[in-house]
Amino acid sequence: MKTFITDKYQTAAVQSIGRLVKHASVLDESDSGVGHPFGKKVLAALEEVLELCQELGFKTFQDPEGYYGYAEIGEGEKLFGLLCHMDVVPAVDQAGWETDPFEMVERDGLLIGRGTQDDKGPSMAALYAVKALIDAGVTFDGRIRFIFGTDEETLWRCLDKYNEKEEAITMGFAPDSHFPLNYAEKGLLQAYLTGPGTNDFVLHAPGALNVVPDRASYTSDKITEVKAALTAHGFDYEETDKGISVKGKSVHAMAAPEGVNAILRLSIALSEVFDFNPLDFLGKLVQENATGENVVGKVMDEQSGELTMNFTDVEITPEHTKIGVDMRIPVTVDKDELAGKLAAQAANYQLEYKQYDWLNPLYVPVESELIQTLLATYREITGDMTEPMVSGGATFARTMQNCVAFGAMFPDTPDYMHQANEQWAITDLRKTMEIYAEAIYRLCGVK
Repeated sequence: MKTFITDKYQTAAVQSIGRLVKHASVLDESDSGVGHPFGKKVLAALEEVLELCQELGFKTFQDPEGYYGYAEIGEGEKLFGLLCHMDVVPAVDQAGWETDPFEMVERDGLLIGRGTQDDKGPSMAALYAVKALIDAGVTFDGRIRFIFGTDEETLWRCLDKYNEKEEAITMGFAPDSHFPLNYAEKGLLQAYLTGPGTNDFVLHAPGALNVVPDRASYTSDKITEVKAALTAHGFDYEETDKGISVKGKSVHAMAAPEGVNAILRLSIALSEVFDFNPLDFLGKLVQENATGENVVGKVMDEQSGELTMNFTDVEITPEHTKIGVDMRIPVTVDKDELAGKLAAQAANYQLEYKQYDWLNPLYVPVESELIQTLLATYREITGDMTEPMVSGGATFARTMQNCVAFGAMFPDTPDYMHQANEQWAITDLRKTMEIYAEAIYRLCGVK
């Protein structure tokens, strides 16, 4: 099969990924203001990608409030959307990084830096795939619009604002997941459990709700007893200048059972040293279970598998207790019923349930033109006959009609999203560009 992608586009994509990685576009509520609701660094990344698109010949628009921007090519009523995001998760574990997370390094065929997999790298793969089509003289049946969000890693306020103001797409995809594609995504419920505080100890264990925490530090009272409890359980930790740091394994919350939750391990040890009811919710009820079975019973369906639960962002002070939870709910399960079970269990530990965010599940019929075209393109180029999937992840695809998540991670791609030393193989970048160019040509090109 002839490909539209040459070395020129690969090189340009790599350079552009580097330009974007330089921006530490992490949500900073303390820096929020008019025109930069998620902080100036996030806005700078949005402005950078729009400038890059202008250089490539796209018409661009930046939301005056700073929530989103888009770049568009072509004319007509039909609107094909490519849903990307320029914000990234924090590089919390700086000690675990072998390089500066916000200075992309090209080494041994890998692009290393925060955002190379999620989602700056795949966004540039899609952008230069379209650029290659333009340069090849392809004309489009309608417009192609790259929509750049800035709040994907938290509350999606950027796309909420976009959908309030802008026209709906005809069809499209989000380059922010795995190949071959996800035709369904589990419901995403995030909540906080709050309750009384204690004077016995203090715990600050912050973290993004959609990331299994790989570190949990403790610097308060009874360090010796806590260390003994950790050792008795075989939990890995290290001593620091001020206390201890429990080690875990970070993964995306959608795959929580594959990770090791450092906060839960620390909570198990603390609950054996201190008598505090809200802490017992984590240390004695949840323990290390990541499917919610200890809390709400076994929850699963045939279409999308098991429920997952990730507990993180924990704070216990003399004034209050706060526990964050991220749940990926099977597509046929009633969200309110599940939340009621969690709230009832939490109440037994003096904790009050409060919903923080909810994203409806996504479902697009496998028989649709969009899915059949994307799937056929992927299979012809790769030879991989993997069936389309249901995902526990949440992508922007669920915010719009007739939209799915399509790539950019291959079945054998190591997952470094949200982890130290995030990286993407240049060979995967090249193959992704080839797939995207051909798929967009088939869906949008005038034959």
